[in-house]
Amino acid sequence: MASSGLFARLSNLWSGFLSLWVSDLEKEHPEIAYENSINSMIEKYSALKKATAAIIRRREDIETRLKRQMTELAQVNGDLNTAVETNQDELAVVLISKKNALDAEVAELTADLDQSKSDADDAKRALMSVQGEINKLKGEKDRMLAKMESAKARIKVQEQLEGLSVDAEVKALDNVRGHINNLAAEAKLGKELAEGSLDGKLAELRRQTGDVTARSQLAELKAKKAAAAAAQGAKTM
Repeated sequence: MASSGLFARLSNLWSGFLSLWVSDLEKEHPEIAYENSINSMIEKYSALKKATAAIIRRREDIETRLKRQMTELAQVNGDLNTAVETNQDELAVVLISKKNALDAEVAELTADLDQSKSDADDAKRALMSVQGEINKLKGEKDRMLAKMESAKARIKVQEQLEGLSVDAEVKALDNVRGHINNLAAEAKLGKELAEGSLDGKLAELRRQTGDVTARSQLAELKAKKAAAAAAQGAKTM
């Protein structure tokens, strides 16, 4: 008994695990869930169709029996009238008994036929309803799967947009800018240090000396040119 209970619990556990696995699978692949539901409804439709066909066959059987009994009842009524008119009392009694039985059977068959017609109508309406639900579910499947694909596409775009962060690019440029500014600062510092050193001051002095010498030479050239022009003017006079 204990072993049987253990197997039952294990079976229930496995069934629960399998149900959860199928549920997760259907969430990841909803087309499977829709196909399962549609196939299940198609099976129910097929079973309902067979049941409806059986109800319709029963209705037709009752109609056939009712027609046959009504035909026989009409014949008995005719025979009974003839027996009464011809004073065949014993035969009339038998025919009356048969007529009563046929009346009861016709009444019962008529009630059965009404019920079978109602059952057939209900079954056909149910059949059409299930068929409508199947078509509706097929349409819903197409719409929902399209909606899911659209949602996935939007999520993918959002993820890509979120991944387009410029932080890394800005940081890379900041590093480049910093490196360039450091080089410029180093160059400026080197120039300032050169200008402040003795060699730098001597170089600056020599540059100034060169400028003074050049200016002196320029003045000398201008003076010579002026003297030459004066001498030329004196000769002319």
